[in-house]
Amino acid sequence: MLDRGLRRAIAIRHVAFEDCGSLAAALRARGIALKHVDACTTDLYRLDPFEPEVLVVLGGPIGVADRAVYPFIDAEIKLLHARLQRCLPTIGICLGAQLMAAALGARVYVGEHGKEVGWGPIEPGAGAARHPAMASLFAPEVRVLHWHGDTFELPPDADHLAHSRLYANQAFAVGNYALGLQFHAEIRARNLPRWYVGHAAELAAASVDVAALRGDGVEFAPVLERSAFEVWNAWLERAIRRAS
Repeated sequence: MLDRGLRRAIAIRHVAFEDCGSLAAALRARGIALKHVDACTTDLYRLDPFEPEVLVVLGGPIGVADRAVYPFIDAEIKLLHARLQRCLPTIGICLGAQLMAAALGARVYVGEHGKEVGWGPIEPGAGAARHPAMASLFAPEVRVLHWHGDTFELPPDADHLAHSRLYANQAFAVGNYALGLQFHAEIRARNLPRWYVGHAAELAAASVDVAALRGDGVEFAPVLERSAFEVWNAWLERAIRRAS
């Protein structure tokens, strides 16, 4: 078992270049050590769902429907289900949010409006007022990075936090302990070049103009990084205080 004197977060990642980004900085600022584990090569059934103070599940180019091809998806959903039953601080980003939704009993499916890839605004959902930590992401100058083809229904008992022009369910929260973001708020400008290469096949298949995407990243990523740090810091304050 974890020594409770050591404050630790675990992030499950699916591709090496998608990490916690600005969330890692917020965790460090609170004295919480972060460890990334690889979903593809780690036996997730041996990972204690209750051990870390914060659990983060990151994005990736696969989906909940790919469970037969990538069996570790089942392990992630079971891990999330157990942890969320205990109401422990948990964050899901993109694929991670879809896995959280599945663990909470919601349907995850291919988006009817096709892939949403690129920088764009989000608008507050009906439950956003109950979660003021999200406020800085709704500022008019902020654009978040959308990079998904699947979407999800709102989980039971979840607050609807955000929507975009294409997809209704961009963010949700359950209480003060579970936060699911369909978009990427964690991205840092310095890491974006890895995404353009690592997801080159996906970008080509979706006919995304990489030069334009790169230009948007130069403009919007630094603003998002500052705003997202405020979100992470405020959310962690509430979630960790609640779990103490």
